[in-house]
Amino acid sequence: MIYVGLPQWSHPHWVRLGITSLEDYARHFNCVEGNTTLYALPKAEIVSRWREMTSDDFRFCFKFPATISHNAALRQCGDLTAEFLERMSPLANRIGQYWLQLPATFGPSDLPALWNFLDSLPKDFTYGVEVRHPSFFDKSADEQALNRGLHERGVNRVILDSRPVHSAKPHNEAIREAQRKKPIVPVHALVTAKNPMVRFIGSDDMEQNLTFFNAWIKTLPKWEQTTTPYLFLHTPDIGLVQDLVHTLWPGLQLAFSELGNEPAIPKQNSLF
Repeated sequence: MIYVGLPQWSHPHWVRLGITSLEDYARHFNCVEGNTTLYALPKAEIVSRWREMTSDDFRFCFKFPATISHNAALRQCGDLTAEFLERMSPLANRIGQYWLQLPATFGPSDLPALWNFLDSLPKDFTYGVEVRHPSFFDKSADEQALNRGLHERGVNRVILDSRPVHSAKPHNEAIREAQRKKPIVPVHALVTAKNPMVRFIGSDDMEQNLTFFNAWIKTLPKWEQTTTPYLFLHTPDIGLVQDLVHTLWPGLQLAFSELGNEPAIPKQNSLF
C-alpha cells in the first residue's frame, strides 16, 4: 500500500472546504507529515487529543525538533530526544516514521554524529533522514557512505522533489518565498529502507506539476512491490493545495487502487 498526505492537517482556507480539525483531515488522507514538532513540543493533552481524533489506520510522520537536528546537531541531545519520544508516546502505534530534517551545514564530517544518534534510538520505530549538504547529492564516496549507513540501519532517505516550485514563474509572493526557502537539490530516487518518503513540492502550475509527477507515478508502484512508500504533497501556499490533489489523484488512483476515490474536497474555483 501507499500513504498519501499533506505537510499539515489544518489551515484557515480549509475551513471553507469542510476541514476544521485533524479528525476531518483524517477522513480524506491516511497520513500527515507533522511539521509542527520541528518548532515546538506539543503539550501532552494535545497529543492525547490527536490520538482521539484518529484511528489505528492513520499514520503520523513527525519531524524531530530543531533543538535536536539543528541546534544540537545530533550531539549531546539524549535528554531532548527522550523528552520528545515520551511526549509522542500516546501515538506510538500510529507513528509512520520519525524523521530528521538536517540543515545544509550538516555534511560528511558529521556522519559519525548521525550514526551515533540513530544507533541510540529505540528500535520500536521507523526513522527517516533528509539531508541537504551538496556532497550528499554528487554520487561521490560521501553520498555512498550516507546511503550505505542508512541502509545498514534500516533508515529511510527522505527524498525532496522541489523541481516544480523552482521551475515555476515567480509571479506571486507565495512562490517567491517558497523558492527562497526550499532547497534546490537533485532528486535521487533511491530506497534505503522499507518506508521511502517522497516530499513533492508543487507549484500553482498544474500542468507543470503533472509533468514532473509522471516519473513518480512510474516509480512509486515499483517501490510498493517491496516497500510501503509515503508521499507528501506541498504547494507554495498550502492553503490552496486542493488543486494539486485534484490534479494528481487520477494518476495515483490508477497506480494504487486501494486509494479509492479522490478526497471529497471541493475544487478551489468553486469556493474562492
